[in-house]
Amino acid sequence: MDKQQRAETILERLEKEYSDVEGTELSHKNPLELLVATILSAQATDEQINKITVDLFKKYKTPEDYAKVPREELEQDIRSSGFYRRKADAIQTMAQTLVDEYDSKVPDTMEELVKLKGVARKTANIVLSGAFGKIEGIAVDTHVYRLSHRLGLSEQKNRDKVEKDLMELFPREKWWAVNYLLITHGRRVCDAKKADCDNCVLSDICPSAFTFDHNKK
Repeated sequence: MDKQQRAETILERLEKEYSDVEGTELSHKNPLELLVATILSAQATDEQINKITVDLFKKYKTPEDYAKVPREELEQDIRSSGFYRRKADAIQTMAQTLVDEYDSKVPDTMEELVKLKGVARKTANIVLSGAFGKIEGIAVDTHVYRLSHRLGLSEQKNRDKVEKDLMELFPREKWWAVNYLLITHGRRVCDAKKADCDNCVLSDICPSAFTFDHNKK
């Protein structure tokens, strides 16, 4: 089975296995909330961030709200997300840019989103697809990155290059599905510390399955 055939089989099996999953698990009601939640989710779980944003989104409803609040107050509001000082800086700088340059609206293009502080292609892809229904690429988070290597879909170290490999293997209309299916599989089965190969629907086609060092990939 070559890489292209493996990719097609992976997608087919994961769509069947996780038919109940439809997209990002970050709670949000609008583009700004999704953008903030995604910035906060760096090196944190969606479940952890959803607990924070329950109150955060009641308090901050506009870019102006984030931009004008004292930095120390915002830091305390997001403290449990981890790296809260860096994230507070990113959120406030991003919010001020929205106020100054985008009429307080979240832009809906990749080119504009990646210019915002704290926003790389991963975050931009999540916001574009989750908030605007625009599929420009595949968000490569830690789960997608790990599984792309374990499943032999990419050997690249740079995340943008991993994304490019995945985009070439999967049809454009499936890019959003590839993202959340790999994330779900990474969380439920192919864990970073210990992959559950015995209960994996991909074990028979996975180059890393049952190998001594597959958990290190």
